Amino acid sequence: MSRRSLLLFDDVVARRWAPFASTRPVGELLLGSLTLRARAEAVLDAACAGHWSHAGLQGFVEPGCPPVIPRDGLPEATGSGGSTDDLRILLSSRVALAWDGLPDAIRQSARLVLDGRTVGWALPPGAELPDDERILHPDGGAAKGHGGAAFDDGLPELEISGALLEAPWSLMSANEAWLLADGAHLWTTDDTPVGVHRLGDHPLSLASGARVEPGVVVDTRNGPVRLEEGAAVQGPARLTGPLWLGPGTVVLGGDVGTSSVGPVCKVRGEVAESILLGFDNKAHDGHLGHAVLGRWVNLGAGTTNSDLKNNYGSVRVWTPEGPADTGLSKVGSFLGDHVKTAIGTLLPTGAVVGAGANVFGGGGFAPTRVPPFAWGVDPEAPRYRLEAFLETAERAMARRDQTLDTGLRAVLSRAWEQAQDPLPR
Repeated sequence: MSRRSLLLFDDVVARRWAPFASTRPVGELLLGSLTLRARAEAVLDAACAGHWSHAGLQGFVEPGCPPVIPRDGLPEATGSGGSTDDLRILLSSRVALAWDGLPDAIRQSARLVLDGRTVGWALPPGAELPDDERILHPDGGAAKGHGGAAFDDGLPELEISGALLEAPWSLMSANEAWLLADGAHLWTTDDTPVGVHRLGDHPLSLASGARVEPGVVVDTRNGPVRLEEGAAVQGPARLTGPLWLGPGTVVLGGDVGTSSVGPVCKVRGEVAESILLGFDNKAHDGHLGHAVLGRWVNLGAGTTNSDLKNNYGSVRVWTPEGPADTGLSKVGSFLGDHVKTAIGTLLPTGAVVGAGANVFGGGGFAPTRVPPFAWGVDPEAPRYRLEAFLETAERAMARRDQTLDTGLRAVLSRAWEQAQDPLPR
């Protein structure tokens, strides 16, 4: 059993990933078939002891996830220092590690570098940890007026392989490539249930208890399709690879493709090039394209997002620093945890909807930015009352046999209190 430990940290860029960073560490976002944290654990053969992020996330907990912990609560590394397994690895949460034999490459203390940029450190037991400023600016501490370059004295650089994600839309734009990589590395079985119409040579891989009803068309010409344990597809429906359906997720019909759909989701209608983190409900018709949804999102019947401008130009997206040019022509919507939309909601290209918001009213397209915990889209509308929001969240989670425990309740309460400050530290 490996003793190597892993800590993921949210740098200043990750902490501004609206609309997700106010309610969850970036390492718990999904890319391909794994969260960024689970991907790092698998590639490094290490158990993640926790996330190092802003104070508002302390108490964050989800089943199977390590906690968010303060600096003074970071666990001590153990071991003699004589084994590569004794190393403590600190890694930026924005790093998606490639499947390339990385564990054998980390043999000694090192500064981890990806495409010439510092993204973490491998340190022996007892070694000094980087300070808070270095964690916020791992690749630019000195440029920020911090004498942080001294921390790297004597540490050799170790180039690692993967990608450093720059923004939330990086998840969406890179997802197809990571699904293909995961398929080649993880999905070895190939199944075609009776009555399923199959196109293409990439695998259709079914975990234990997964089922696909007769009459479903599965198109694997461009990539594999994987159903995890207990996932199900009701006919008629069309699945297009590369596609990953998480445990317990149900496709109720429609056309679902080139997407990652996390655990215990309900999906119907047209879903393309999107990521649903988990426990999301899209049980009705409507188009969801080039979108990223947090957990516990509920889309009312007919909710549809635009993902292409009429002039086919590059899409700009609201960020805490102001509008940003994504450089992409296809960008849908970004919905934070516990967002709900009314029936018939229309979301414009590049929409950003903050955590806990209820999207209704307006008589047409919703705004391109809906603040967290908004009660409707009227600029004069009040915020969702905290206790009412928490009661609703508790009921919604109970419907999926999940509990809103005290830690997560505290995280959501702090996010509500800080909703006017989009830059947590």
